[in-house]
Amino acid sequence: MAIRIFITGGTFDKEYNELSGQLFFKDTHMNELLEKGRCKVPVQIRTLMMIDSLEMTDHDRELIAHQCNQCDENRIVITHGTDTMSETAKLLAENVKNKTIVLTGAMIPIKFGSSDGLFNLGSALAFAQTLPAGVYIAMNGRYFNWDNVQKNKQTGIFEEIK
Repeated sequence: MAIRIFITGGTFDKEYNELSGQLFFKDTHMNELLEKGRCKVPVQIRTLMMIDSLEMTDHDRELIAHQCNQCDENRIVITHGTDTMSETAKLLAENVKNKTIVLTGAMIPIKFGSSDGLFNLGSALAFAQTLPAGVYIAMNGRYFNWDNVQKNKQTGIFEEIK
């Protein structure tokens, strides 16, 4: 069965306006990334929203959970902004059962060329295929249980809560 990929925005899909210096959303880069990574895993992609995770509301998180519960696939990857990824993971763990859900994102926009996003996406797809049902965050080549991870805002790296 295919892996469901839900797009929610975040740095992963931001574009850079060279004139204004602003980051903005246009469209997801998912198809391009899967092609670039020569991905042969069957996927179903759906864009739910294109927002910065700092602007994500409880209603947005409930929509993500609803879509996870409603989709036929039992293995799900969600692209998400890194600042509130843990909050969404918590809500998903409380509301979605019997599915493997892996949230991932990027610290640098894909369009910058030196992004960690492609590596994180590949890791998330691999983890989604191999981990048991539950909610996880995949960043920096590692996976973390939803309730034992935090973003270290000084280093920009996800780490276990000690």
